[in-house]
Amino acid sequence: MRSGFEITYLQFITLHFTTRLHNTSIDMTTNQLLILAIGLITVAMFLWGRWRHDMVAFGSLLVCVLAGLVPARVAFAGFGHPAVITVACVLVLSRGLLASGAVDALTRTVLPAKAGMGLSMASLIGLGAVLSSFMNNVGAMAMLMPVAMQLAKRFELAPGRVLMPLAFGTILGGMTTLIGTPPNLIVSGFRAQTGAGSFAMFDFAPVGLAVAGTGIIFVIMLGWRLVPSRQQAGIEGFESGAYITEAHVPENCKAVGMNLGEIGAILDDHDSQVIGMVHNGIRLTAPQPRHTVRAGDILIIEAETEALSEVLSVLGLKLEESIEGPGNVESDDREIGNGAENVARRQVNSETTNANSDRKKDKNIRSGDIALVELAVLPGSPLVGRSTSDILLRTRYGLNLLALSRQGQLSLKRLRSIDLQSGDLLLLQGPPEAISEFAADYGCVPLAERELRIPNRRKALEAGIIMALAVGGAAFGLLPATISFAIGVLASMVLRTVPPRTVYEAIDWPVIVLLGALIPVAGAMESTGTADLIAHFMLYNLAQGHAVAGLIMILVVSMFFSDLMNNAATAAVMCPIAIGTSTALNVSADPFLMAVAIGASCAFLTPVGHQNNTLILGPGGFRFGDYWKLGLPLEILVVAVSVPLLLVVWPL
Repeated sequence: MRSGFEITYLQFITLHFTTRLHNTSIDMTTNQLLILAIGLITVAMFLWGRWRHDMVAFGSLLVCVLAGLVPARVAFAGFGHPAVITVACVLVLSRGLLASGAVDALTRTVLPAKAGMGLSMASLIGLGAVLSSFMNNVGAMAMLMPVAMQLAKRFELAPGRVLMPLAFGTILGGMTTLIGTPPNLIVSGFRAQTGAGSFAMFDFAPVGLAVAGTGIIFVIMLGWRLVPSRQQAGIEGFESGAYITEAHVPENCKAVGMNLGEIGAILDDHDSQVIGMVHNGIRLTAPQPRHTVRAGDILIIEAETEALSEVLSVLGLKLEESIEGPGNVESDDREIGNGAENVARRQVNSETTNANSDRKKDKNIRSGDIALVELAVLPGSPLVGRSTSDILLRTRYGLNLLALSRQGQLSLKRLRSIDLQSGDLLLLQGPPEAISEFAADYGCVPLAERELRIPNRRKALEAGIIMALAVGGAAFGLLPATISFAIGVLASMVLRTVPPRTVYEAIDWPVIVLLGALIPVAGAMESTGTADLIAHFMLYNLAQGHAVAGLIMILVVSMFFSDLMNNAATAAVMCPIAIGTSTALNVSADPFLMAVAIGASCAFLTPVGHQNNTLILGPGGFRFGDYWKLGLPLEILVVAVSVPLLLVVWPL
């Protein structure tokens, strides 16, 4: 039913458009009719949503090539466009900030621990907006979602009442800088094609900051109350219950000198607890709260996988099993046992020492080339009744057992000494190939690859410096943005803030394909004169020849399209029309291009308009029609604030 309505509506628009063109005495060539039909069908396919946006865009490009509208020799030139390269590089640098723990450290520093609801929400949304100004806003949203859920729980709010304001805040923050969101880069690229040069890093800030600031204040003061109070629709991902893990207390970390009672109070905030410790090699199964923690101790912690990273960061702990050193994993502590068992363990230690020495010679296994995978022990597995020490997990496979989950049961043994059972969940760290081999050998099934960000201060500092230098190089005109960020990516790979193995995983390839495919299509709209025809039609029939009305029209149409299809696609479609409109009016194209950038970044009415809106759909328990209740007033506010500022900052 929906597709039939859309096709009928498309036919009506096409007929109406061509009729008005005929009435205004505008003759269209065959090429113009072809590119117009392809453009309308492409937009309709975007709105229909049956196929992915990158598939539709790629199909549109190929049809243009077959129709002779785009020369075959330049069909894929869009993939080398500066905007496309810059988007890919920014995604990689964002991954470095996340993986190294740099963003987590910033979150702990900025967000108040025990503030009231208003200040806490303002800090969270403000941090999200700032982060999304310099990194991928989807990454910023994903990183702050657990914090938002904790905030909602603390103040007994429905999760959606925190998640939706955060999602909208990160979207607003992206419009303030050149690299904040793909539409800004696309708009800058189209401006360069007009001969006026690209927009600079902070050219978007005068209008973007005012719009984002006003929108965020509205959301914090009033808007969050407009969000429907829904219960969480379902649990995202696989819920495996609490894990038991061992954390080493290094020198000069925050936990040194604290007693277990103080540490327990901190862990309570993260739904975690200390259930035991190892002191001087002796396992304490029920340590007293007043027991003081010393460097070299090992804390046995029960925590969810999502909370592990935060627990480690807050106290400055390190996962015991991931610490390098001969015999670390399969060495034994001074626990009570029979003589034969101790002899066997000493043999294991000797073998492990030799194996670790051999592994140090293997240059193919690097600290960055590791994965974190959750495995379930199947019934009948050879692991049942055996411990990881028995099977020489690290010796034979080079893997670390970081944590173990056994629903409702706690063990008094060390991780390496626990006899495994069917149904146990193992959190293993190591090379992906080794994990696959282990799973095949021992009858385990992989459930999920976890994104556990183990804090690394040095890597976090390096990632932050690389991003700052890349932004600075582009902002001060020392290097073109593409080159500056490409150098940043290379530095990230060399310093391994982004492991080379994960560089290509960090790139959102559907977005890259969409941009690379639509840029030549947009070029065909311009080269055939179709963009100018559309601009004249909109100008004389909708804006009635008034420049300000034309500016408002471009902004509103961009917002409408962005609510229904990808924001990058919206920018690519609307930029030629904006340039054509300004040319027909004989005014500067800058305010019209900025209107496209703002409109394409303001997708607040639907869950499909922006990935951040989609991310919160399940956790917030939202329905499709819930977004407009906050989104519509916010979009009206954006228009009211941005239009006067555009006329002042970017005069016609």
